[in-house]
Amino acid sequence: MLKVHSFESLGTYDGPGIRLVVFLQGCAFKCLYCANPDTISFKGGTPTSVDEIMRMARNQKPFFGKKGGVTVSGGEPLWQAGELVKLFKQLKEEGFNTCLDSNGNVFNEDVIELMKYTDLVLLDIKHINKDWHKTITGKENATTLKLAKHLKDTGVKVWLRYVLVPGYSDQKEYLEELGEYFKDYDNIEKLEIQPYHKLGVHKYEHLKMKYELEGVPENTEEQLKRAKSILDSYFKEVIVN
Repeated sequence: MLKVHSFESLGTYDGPGIRLVVFLQGCAFKCLYCANPDTISFKGGTPTSVDEIMRMARNQKPFFGKKGGVTVSGGEPLWQAGELVKLFKQLKEEGFNTCLDSNGNVFNEDVIELMKYTDLVLLDIKHINKDWHKTITGKENATTLKLAKHLKDTGVKVWLRYVLVPGYSDQKEYLEELGEYFKDYDNIEKLEIQPYHKLGVHKYEHLKMKYELEGVPENTEEQLKRAKSILDSYFKEVIVN
């Protein structure tokens, strides 16, 4: 059984084409800007069988076209990698495109096995600097970078995702460091700059949690253009979502 937070049908944001997106419950990161704080706790979630998710995927397959498929997100899906191996193995046997949206906070034998059945990883890089990464998430980034190296070595396709938070992850020197670190990763197809937003703030109020970035403004167009200009030098494609 997988502990599922929610589903999104006909999703167009998390991977190529039209997709069934499965959001799993639980994440060890405590990102200051998390838009889905209700997915952080490892408690809760609805126990859902692989068979049930396969049934949903088969029902929606006519909408997927040539590029679409199934994306598993979170929370952090790799905490349930053992059960996901069963799901992704079956998806691949039936010809579905498989995608993971992950922050890379888990790297173990189950994750290594899971990647054999994964077509694409949307890898969320919170910050290239370990101290800033810890400030933003509560954890350092060593495990994320270890997973990224494994994906490179095994040729798994990656789209990097990077949330640009004013004053936290938009520093010029660290954007350049990020580019230098990943510039020779041939498996990275593109980098997506994700503008910082406050669309999930109301959830903090509902959960009686404090939102730590209350005074941080959203990005200006100039900030986004500046970041893209820096990163364009290092990656095949850089887009602003």
